[in-house]
Amino acid sequence: MLLQECESFERDGHKLLCQVERDLDMDGILAPSLSGRGPGVLYRRETMGRRVAWKTDDNIRETHHGFGVISFDVGLPTPLSVASVHVTPWGADKAVQEADYMASRIYRLGPYCLLGGDINYAPQDGPDPDFAAMRPYNVGSRTRLHDPAVDRPLEADRRVAWKLAQNGLRDVARELHQQSKDDSLLAATGTDDRIDQLWVSRPLVPGLVSYQLLDTPAGASDHHGLVAVIRTEDIVTADPWEYR
Repeated sequence: MLLQECESFERDGHKLLCQVERDLDMDGILAPSLSGRGPGVLYRRETMGRRVAWKTDDNIRETHHGFGVISFDVGLPTPLSVASVHVTPWGADKAVQEADYMASRIYRLGPYCLLGGDINYAPQDGPDPDFAAMRPYNVGSRTRLHDPAVDRPLEADRRVAWKLAQNGLRDVARELHQQSKDDSLLAATGTDDRIDQLWVSRPLVPGLVSYQLLDTPAGASDHHGLVAVIRTEDIVTADPWEYR
């Protein structure tokens, strides 16, 4: 389970994190965060086993909200690495740099990896955002920069997703949509766009089974949750290359 904006989870001896672990019967881990609203991961040992690695930012200032990669032995030639991410909302130029950093670090233990969370920017293609529903500050962050004196249509800035794709990662919803042509897979996860996304490395794509949005209980969040099912026995294991 990939969490974002884990505000106050670490206070008072990680009291809130420990409460969540007890309530859900899961183990949890948090990435250090400059913003104080960092990402976290919850997992069950019965499903994933004990973690075999937990790697956080080499420099905490590389990302605004923080970043960490947790890895598990799930029977693949090298560990499966997982990251919960929250890309900075403060402009696509910085966000592209963060995405490149995250995509590079997710591969440190090999080619089997997954990252997901609040990407904060449009997917690599697909329906345009609902620009009319965007707040002015989101227009400023999520759309292409043009001369404001020239009246022209808004365009989504898709460079963050393009950077993830350039690094060999694949958008789960997009991959399954290409197979099924089910447009519900491309539904917005926030008020105006599909800014929350799950990305997997190429070897995991054949293992993708399903993807769906969570939208209950009403009012639980201003973003929908995402669920993906991956069949590990269908993951491609022919080329377990090493990071260099």
